[in-house]
Amino acid sequence: MRPLDEKETTVVFEKLFKFTGNNLKNIVENPSHEGPDKDPGRYCFRLHKNKVYYVSDSLVKRATNVARPKLASIGTCIGRFTHAGNFHLTIECLNLLAANAKHKVWLKPTSEMSFLYANHVLKGGLGRITEGIAPGDGVVVFSMSDLPLGFGIAAKSTQDCRKLDPNAIVVLHQADIGGYLRMENQSEQLIEE
Repeated sequence: MRPLDEKETTVVFEKLFKFTGNNLKNIVENPSHEGPDKDPGRYCFRLHKNKVYYVSDSLVKRATNVARPKLASIGTCIGRFTHAGNFHLTIECLNLLAANAKHKVWLKPTSEMSFLYANHVLKGGLGRITEGIAPGDGVVVFSMSDLPLGFGIAAKSTQDCRKLDPNAIVVLHQADIGGYLRMENQSEQLIEE
């Protein structure tokens, strides 16, 4: 486990900025109230086995007692670096993104299941959308009851969405909370074989 270097930090912050905008400051400066210290600490980003974790300073200090090969996870895994050096956000960072999202999309109850089965968001399933979304912006997808379902990339701007036909793609799927169930089902099939 080590701190991110300058290049890695830039890549991670650019990806997070795509979804949070200026609210990235809230993530970086978020005080941590865990641990024995009375003064609130800070959260930081740490790299361990190509995965980036969002973890409190207090927990990092306590984790130094564990040998690196035996450390499985620490804090919240927000993403991972691929072999090519690209950074991909994981579904575990959804709560962090949802609390600080700049652009949001709400789905109608009829299209929630489609999104949770890893399909893109269509115009016909759109309940509401925030203003000022441009194509390529990061978008957090919510149910109409404000439950975060996942995130993706905007395929169309807010203005274009008003003119689209119901079968046009509005948000390109990246991750959703249904992924946990799909992964669990795949692992069960592998065990049976």
